[in-house]
Amino acid sequence: MPSHGNEPPGEPWGQLPVAPPLRTEAVEQRARELLAALNDEEKVGVLSGDVPIAHGLLPMMRRYNETPIVAGAIPRLGIPGIRFTDGPRGVVMHRSTAFPISMARGATFDPELEARVGDAIGVEARTQGANLFAGVCVNLLRHPAWGRAQETYGEDSYLLGEMGAALVRGVQRHVMACVKHFACNSIEHARFRVDVQIAEADLRDIYLPHFRRCVDAGAAAVMTAYNRVNGEWCGHHRHLLTEILKNEWGFDGFVMSDFVLGIRDAVAAVRAGLDLEMPFHWRAARLPAAVRDGRLPHERVGDAVLRLLRQQVRFAGCGEPERYRREDVSGDAHRALAREVAVRSIVLLRNEIAAGDANPVLPLEPARVHRVALIGRLASLPNTGDRGSSWVRAPHVTTVLEGMQAAVRERSVDLLVSACDDVAPAVKAAAAADVAVVVAGYTFRDEGEWVFLYGGDRGDLRLRPQHEQLIEAVAAACPRTVVCLLGGSAIVTESWREQVAATLMAWYPGMEGGHAIADVLFGAAEPGGRLPCTWPRSAAQLPYFHRRARSISYGPLHGYRLMEAAHRSPAYWFGHGRGYTTFAWGEPAVATSEDGRLEVAVEVHNTGGRAGDEVVQCYLPVALGTHPTPLRTLCGFRRVRVEAGEAHTVRVALDPALTARAATPTVWVGGSAGTARAVLWPGRDGSGSASS
Repeated sequence: MPSHGNEPPGEPWGQLPVAPPLRTEAVEQRARELLAALNDEEKVGVLSGDVPIAHGLLPMMRRYNETPIVAGAIPRLGIPGIRFTDGPRGVVMHRSTAFPISMARGATFDPELEARVGDAIGVEARTQGANLFAGVCVNLLRHPAWGRAQETYGEDSYLLGEMGAALVRGVQRHVMACVKHFACNSIEHARFRVDVQIAEADLRDIYLPHFRRCVDAGAAAVMTAYNRVNGEWCGHHRHLLTEILKNEWGFDGFVMSDFVLGIRDAVAAVRAGLDLEMPFHWRAARLPAAVRDGRLPHERVGDAVLRLLRQQVRFAGCGEPERYRREDVSGDAHRALAREVAVRSIVLLRNEIAAGDANPVLPLEPARVHRVALIGRLASLPNTGDRGSSWVRAPHVTTVLEGMQAAVRERSVDLLVSACDDVAPAVKAAAAADVAVVVAGYTFRDEGEWVFLYGGDRGDLRLRPQHEQLIEAVAAACPRTVVCLLGGSAIVTESWREQVAATLMAWYPGMEGGHAIADVLFGAAEPGGRLPCTWPRSAAQLPYFHRRARSISYGPLHGYRLMEAAHRSPAYWFGHGRGYTTFAWGEPAVATSEDGRLEVAVEVHNTGGRAGDEVVQCYLPVALGTHPTPLRTLCGFRRVRVEAGEAHTVRVALDPALTARAATPTVWVGGSAGTARAVLWPGRDGSGSASS
């Protein structure tokens, strides 16, 4: 029978041993040899977590995933089992590096940076005895009220797929990566009961392509969602798990359930294509009898076990043992990476010139800014995101206050602090300062995984009234008011956004977020983020959403495509973001690259006085799902850094699948979904010149 131990092998910090790497055919041979060595009882036993639910539920509720959660360990054969750690902000176990949330990392529009994050996460997972990281969350953000929006990369399928695939690549240098939650998971309060009704065309065109991108990148595992799709629980969904994932996409990894309530009937789930019930040995206790009486075929059990063994053998042979050191977990290099990611994720939404000034309020230059008021309770609060299954307990979190205090020590600037949300002291500090910085937004109590006492879906897309009143009062007292927002997705800012000089979206910026925010405010770094989700003017611009729905229909339109289809103007378009320098773009040209893909080339010239980043975004007119009208759809992007006064030719290869479906020979090229301009494909009109 499987071992019921839940500690990593050897030392508490001892990583799993690294075996010699095997070629694909050798991996398959070794997996089949192990399968043949298992007896019937062991085969069924490896299809669930090792610990009975009666023994494991209370410890998990007290301190979730402090050590690897083990499933299917067979010590007599040297099979370690699946040794699970959660994510996606980092490794949930022990005291790991808390990176910015996935939505923030989506705002970087930088897959290579995300691969570096994945590499660091993989190192920390392996060092602490895990062999699987279940933090590649690519659920599509249909509505910004979704509580777990912070765990995914945004509203666009192409962006989700590119960022998720990058995380898979980085993580799988060291451990298995699990992609979740399959599929149509984007309501939190009702996640255990909601039935998502969706047309097959909308499912395939909008809600599944990013999962396939991660599967094609080699992901070892896929986790099912809690919800139903068209009447069937995702953990029991043969159409999703077997017909699409395994048969059509050729997925050779394994499918695991979400925890505890991820399946309702183990026999039905395994028959449908589930391979592993997590995290406990619970409903799977009924599997042996089902095998004996023929309700569960031996062939299906053998296939499930083989899938689990195949990935364990495959990943036993990967890794870099010299990097698996205790001191590197949340060590200097990984904290520096967390700070870099936070800086590159911060989105400058607005940056205006206050009355009497010659330049925008940001960056705060000591030559013209001598006193800064830092206002708001959230300025002094460690705030890295929700406190559900993705909570990373970092050894230290730098608050905005701590980051600003460190920054002003290096400059001739006085910091006036009002670390509360009371209006009177805030106005007094703001009136005495050259610039006021208000930190406002949300915490784990407002949004995140619903854990009964806090979190869940947002009931309102606006800030709390107290925060809106605070911003308005401070802005009236100080014309150079900057608002720094913290949160997991879009926020409605209409009641106050025109009253302030500048607005930053810093998301939940991770353990080094305070330093990163100070870096951006004082101009030590460029705010390089772009919005991975559309910011509406009001909830009325968005699809229907009800956080306690028992049934809901998901149609083909949301986000920036809905804005275009309905002729709506959001507060900020998908892809929007400003910087501290200026760029001039040359005339985009469209050509076919050497590998046969359509490619856009455009010269980006930095016309400002400092280096900065630009994100070139390309959109094609594509009809998706059941909506017949072609709409602009992201099909390629590239982030580039350009030094002051220099120019760089940026080349963006377009997604072949979307290129093949383009309704007209037009590529829209620009800095956001709402500001892109149309360029004709070469030869289609005889010139390849811009059409509008």
